Amino acid sequence: MWCQRLAWLLRGPCQQRGSTGRRWPWLPRDPGPVLAVPARCHPTATESPRCAWQLHQDHLELRYGNTLMRLDFVWLRDHCRSASCYNAKTNQRSLDTASVDLAIQPQAVRVDETTLFLTWPDGHVTRYGLEWLVKNSYEGQKQQVMHPRILWNAEIYRQAQVPSVDCRSFLETDEGLKEFLQNFLLYGIAFVENVTPTKEDTEILAERISIIRETIYGRMWYFTSDFSRGDTAYTKLALDRHTDTTYFQEPCGIQVFHCLKHEGTGGRTLLVDGFHAAEQVLRQAPEHFELLSKVPLKHEYVENVGGCHNHMIGVGPVLNVYPWNNELYLIRYNNYDRAVINTVPHDVVRRWYHAHRALTAELRRPDNELWVKLKPGKALFVDNWRVLHGREAFTGYRQLCGCYLTRDDVLNTARLLGLQA
Repeated sequence: MWCQRLAWLLRGPCQQRGSTGRRWPWLPRDPGPVLAVPARCHPTATESPRCAWQLHQDHLELRYGNTLMRLDFVWLRDHCRSASCYNAKTNQRSLDTASVDLAIQPQAVRVDETTLFLTWPDGHVTRYGLEWLVKNSYEGQKQQVMHPRILWNAEIYRQAQVPSVDCRSFLETDEGLKEFLQNFLLYGIAFVENVTPTKEDTEILAERISIIRETIYGRMWYFTSDFSRGDTAYTKLALDRHTDTTYFQEPCGIQVFHCLKHEGTGGRTLLVDGFHAAEQVLRQAPEHFELLSKVPLKHEYVENVGGCHNHMIGVGPVLNVYPWNNELYLIRYNNYDRAVINTVPHDVVRRWYHAHRALTAELRRPDNELWVKLKPGKALFVDNWRVLHGREAFTGYRQLCGCYLTRDDVLNTARLLGLQA
């Protein structure tokens, strides 16, 4: 019955005598004219997801399993994986996209249990696996998560009992490195124990997973509370939760902390899962989440201390999401470095303040705060696009070293070890 209904819909106007213009309930009301091309319905095996398709003026409508896809003809020609269009050895496109006729239409379409076949006007045949289309279509991407995560508050993280990785295992074995990266990808933080408490050994640790990103703070930063830079971090004062380098056009992806020495009291490190807090805002007040993801803000760093003269400006919303599935991938939150809000009109500003207050309230909930005492030999890696950090005030002499890592290289290392990143 399914195939008979489909074949009827794909007949030419003269063949649809008695037609009332009714369509499948899952298809749009105004699909445009149907192409007069050969159309066949191929019933699938009983164990396979059922498949049905219909041609429109500029796209193919294809249902496979529970996914309804609308695939533009230019897109279907451009993504052909034949040997003449795509180099499978280099995984690069060979077809010149600019050479594809933007009004192109297939001359013939055929679908079997696993594959879509399209014949183009020049005789070229494109084949697509139906599973590949589900995975790579817009509709398929909307159903997928780019980066699987476990959102946490302090209690969730403690109950998970996420283990630290021993330094030797981290440096010398793929198993230790993979365990560390899996923890880091899921929770946005990870620890390495038994690290020799020197800047040089911390650098070796960081280089195991990434190229170190040089910034205005140098390659490896090393500081005490001497206010050698014009930044609150170089003091003994408490620091509220924040993400770093919001004033970069692309904030640094990963931050490494290693406390080399502390002779005094206080100084615990505060960690907050910004994505968990944002998720709570999304559930309770989606209009606040949407505003925080769309209003662009300026953050800046102005420094005039000694020989250091910097004025850096970064622009972006507090919450950054993938537009196709609304998945959060970056939070830019730093009340210290936020510049004058002059990028939105007055009628938006007040609504933004309400949204910002809602997010701040979640970030400051005591049950979202994970407090960690850093000590010599224990290195902490923080996803600066996700997890906010801060510290309590301290007394005495405290030495910290660390660096920023390039996010692309960390994710690349994870993928080479078979992790989804």
